Amino acid sequence: MLCQAFHRFGQKLVRRRPLEEEVFEISFERSLSTLDLVALGVGRTIGAGVYILACEMISNQAGPSIVICILVAGLSFVLTGLCYAEISAWVPHSGSSYLYTYVIIGELWAFITGWNLILSFTADTVIYTMTWVLTFENLLGNQMSQTLRESISQHIPQVLVDNLGYFAVALLLLLREIEYMNFYELFALSKVFTLVKILVLSFVIISGFIKGDLHNWQLTEEDYVKAGLNDTSKLGPLGSGGFVPFGFQGILRGAATCFYTFIGFSIIVTRVKEVQNPQRSIPMGIVISLFICFVVYFGVFSALTLMVPYYKLQPGSTLPEAFLHIGWAPAYYVVGFGFFCSVCGIFMGFMTPIQWVICMMAEDGLLFPVLTRIYTSIYPRFMATVVFTIIAAITIFFLGITDLVDLRSIGTLVSYSLVAFCVLIIRYQPDRRNGGHEAEVQQQNVSAAERLTLQGLLFPGSPTPTPLSGRVVYVCSSLLVLCLTLLCLVLAHWPVLLSGNLAWISVVVLLLVLITGITGVIWRQPQSSSPLRFKVPAVPLLPLLSIFMNVYLMMQMTAGTWARFGVWTLIGFAIYFAYGVQHNLVTNPT
Repeated sequence: MLCQAFHRFGQKLVRRRPLEEEVFEISFERSLSTLDLVALGVGRTIGAGVYILACEMISNQAGPSIVICILVAGLSFVLTGLCYAEISAWVPHSGSSYLYTYVIIGELWAFITGWNLILSFTADTVIYTMTWVLTFENLLGNQMSQTLRESISQHIPQVLVDNLGYFAVALLLLLREIEYMNFYELFALSKVFTLVKILVLSFVIISGFIKGDLHNWQLTEEDYVKAGLNDTSKLGPLGSGGFVPFGFQGILRGAATCFYTFIGFSIIVTRVKEVQNPQRSIPMGIVISLFICFVVYFGVFSALTLMVPYYKLQPGSTLPEAFLHIGWAPAYYVVGFGFFCSVCGIFMGFMTPIQWVICMMAEDGLLFPVLTRIYTSIYPRFMATVVFTIIAAITIFFLGITDLVDLRSIGTLVSYSLVAFCVLIIRYQPDRRNGGHEAEVQQQNVSAAERLTLQGLLFPGSPTPTPLSGRVVYVCSSLLVLCLTLLCLVLAHWPVLLSGNLAWISVVVLLLVLITGITGVIWRQPQSSSPLRFKVPAVPLLPLLSIFMNVYLMMQMTAGTWARFGVWTLIGFAIYFAYGVQHNLVTNPT
């Protein structure tokens, strides 16, 4: 009896959203071209990461080897972009990883994905708000903060003065109201800002290679001494010099932070219903925008480390300040103004993804129904503004930009890993788009599982996916994700492996053998032959590589980031198990 109760409860957690059910979408006319999507992806992706985080990553994480970090992060995002491109062809709705996971792998994972998207989008908005205030302050020569310290620092806590938090909160309120302006008017203006951004960063790249010195990639302790720096030990804050001053660990940590610089391209898949030819434009928009962003990032980081020795770039500095080191003061204001414009462009429509995910989850019954009226009713919209502003204020006052970036990245890495998992699952499933009811498919799975044999596992008799082969792939993929996670946990302690510890090496070998064997079983299963505009090549290898890289980057996050992420996840689980699991769309169809 107890086993049956647990079985029924487990089935509730993996219920999938029928494709035939109506999907919550915002109605827009089909007017976006491939070029529009590229502009949207580039404009949303290139931003605070290159202007604010560049100095942070270079000065105390990676040094000149930041260009390797961007290669690693870029490879991870290319794999993720390919997975998004295929999933958008399978699920032709304006969506995100929330909708994809709900349709393909089940309700619990969909809630986790949606909950993490809310965290990620909220953190992103706060990051750009803080960045906008910081840039505005720098353009004014820090006069605003100096005036505050002189006039009111004796009357209020210093933390309020230092963070300029109330200015950021006021800006959030303003942005919340701008959000309801006409989308197409804002989008046209944002394309202009994106062009300004690309031109400014091109100027940075050209300037860096003109004023750059290759010796800055080959610094030694003698250079530190000549610069008047005495703390030059190998374990000191300056690193050990050379191209990789902070070692392999610095590259890994830098790659985890660099991951944030590529976040934003997924905004493209939320515009499916507005695209003239979505099956062609969505994959091309994703791939082209990622390529442009990678070229820009690689060029800017190379130019920056060639222009200025990495130890002169202080944490908290901005990209324009590099021109003060080379004596180009006018360029400081040009680049600063360009960034100021680009952030303004990014803010346009920035809160739409947050509202969209919340409304979609509420429409599906996973969040409270009052949240479905954010778009249409004044009172829910006002309450949402109040709640969001309170959360943002608390975040601004108590967390730094780097903490928010790590929190944003870890939530996104989880979502992207689930998208890669979806590709692995759906490629080997019977076609569900022809109207088959999921309950019938599950019943077929049960009867087919009784005929599972070792020979049938390695040599399936059907050339097309069956309920049995789909179930085999689902179980094997879940085991693979578990093995990959364990492998990443072990590899995160790679110094122990290099020391020759036999026990740890044996664990790695065992996990590699298991991963290879399970991957072979998946590879033997028949794949779907459904015609799609785009398919990820080399399945199951590329989705598995994407999951591995995402999980390994997550292992580079600090304990504090994991603690904050754990608290957010626990709050989400409390909402889901207390409300969502009983009120979802599948349980209560309309």
